[in-house]
Amino acid sequence: MYLSERPRTGSGPQASAPEREGRLGGDLQGGGHEPGDRQGDVRPRGRGRRGVGGTVVLLGLVSLLTDVSSESVSAVLPLYLTAVLGLSPLAYGFVDGLYQGVSALVRILGGWLSDRADRPKWVAFAGYGLSAVTKVFLLLAQGLGAVTTVITLDRLGKGLRTAPRDAIIAASTPPHALGRAFGVHRALDTTGAAIGPLLAFAILWFVPGDYRGVFLASLAAAVLGLALLGLMVPDLRPRRGAATTRAASGAAAAAPASGPAPTAPTAPDGPSPGPAPLATPSWRSLRDRSFARVVLASGVLGVLTISDGFLYLSLQQRDSFAATWFPLLFVGTNVAYLALAVPFGRLSDRLGRARVLVGGHVLLVGAYLLAALPSGGLGLTIGCLVALGAFYAATDGVLAALTSQLVPAGARARGIATAQTVQALARFGSSLVFGALWTGLGRGPAVVAVAAALAVAVVACGWLLRGLGGSTPAGSEVAA
Repeated sequence: MYLSERPRTGSGPQASAPEREGRLGGDLQGGGHEPGDRQGDVRPRGRGRRGVGGTVVLLGLVSLLTDVSSESVSAVLPLYLTAVLGLSPLAYGFVDGLYQGVSALVRILGGWLSDRADRPKWVAFAGYGLSAVTKVFLLLAQGLGAVTTVITLDRLGKGLRTAPRDAIIAASTPPHALGRAFGVHRALDTTGAAIGPLLAFAILWFVPGDYRGVFLASLAAAVLGLALLGLMVPDLRPRRGAATTRAASGAAAAAPASGPAPTAPTAPDGPSPGPAPLATPSWRSLRDRSFARVVLASGVLGVLTISDGFLYLSLQQRDSFAATWFPLLFVGTNVAYLALAVPFGRLSDRLGRARVLVGGHVLLVGAYLLAALPSGGLGLTIGCLVALGAFYAATDGVLAALTSQLVPAGARARGIATAQTVQALARFGSSLVFGALWTGLGRGPAVVAVAAALAVAVVACGWLLRGLGGSTPAGSEVAA
């Protein structure tokens, strides 16, 4: 959060170099490849059924630091753009749409590079590095154009890193624990997302209006996260691991029931032949109706998802609390997300990921209705933030787990990237549309209109995803 470890192949003195390399890569995170596991996966050693691998925890810590960086900026950005720079709701909707959707431009590229090179760590490193560099320029940015450019580059970095990072998590986790693994990662990620707004709140509390101090603290956290990824996270090779596991499984099936395993014949002269070349990943592996249904549902639900910034501006306008307290809205949502990410991940492993994904959007409808009320108060505001955090806990990591369950190991990063790209593009459109609705109808009616449309979409997507993402029993194998 594993069954006792079975004997691994290729562990003797005559093990080939590729087998030794694969075993070393697995040992760095506590496990090696085993026949019967999903192809390309690495199972942590010495863990109970409720444990997760060290790689997942390390990536979670990287995301924690990165989210301290990004969320400290995000927590002040809506007020900075609307109150300091004076943007209208429609103009803010455009900038927020860029923040939500521009990462879609490179998500599939990041997934393709990860699968093609079989080096997801270093593709993710490039994305984290780009986001870290933008924090330097954010310190120097003056005016809407400069801020928009920096935000765009930061989100491009996020788009590049997301799918490779999730592919590493999927490759280091057995099928029956995918929901828990993504839940643990998202819990650590969300810890950073809660610390970031608290950091921004503390800086603005002691030095009101000191946005540059927030940006400097953001840069420091981004550099720490990048260093942790580069120095500590193992360089997994999912496609090579899949090929090694297939060869080991074939050898185990051909071996006699008892007695020593036969020694492979060697040529009389010269070195033994190397491993078979790795198959080049193909986009055809994503032509699956089940996968297409998930992508369609993520797009439909994404276009009816109001951005957090708009929702928080709605609460702030209704309740008229001081701007200094605005970052704490992000904290409330992230604390709820942190508390519920692992439970919802485990629930998705038991009840089915598609069910939990759709159910999370029911919680989102509830958050919208609470935000749309004409009068509020502390209790209604907290209820809205808890419902929003529960929505993210039930959908964020669960969508990646559901997608990775439906695509082969060699195309996993592209599969995750495709679903996330469609979702990001849909949310870009959502910000533009909601900004126009707010301008034309007003705050409350705009939120109610989106909530009603989302309620209809939840029913439709529940029907569309029926039968998908069922629970995976422990020890089962998902073909790659």
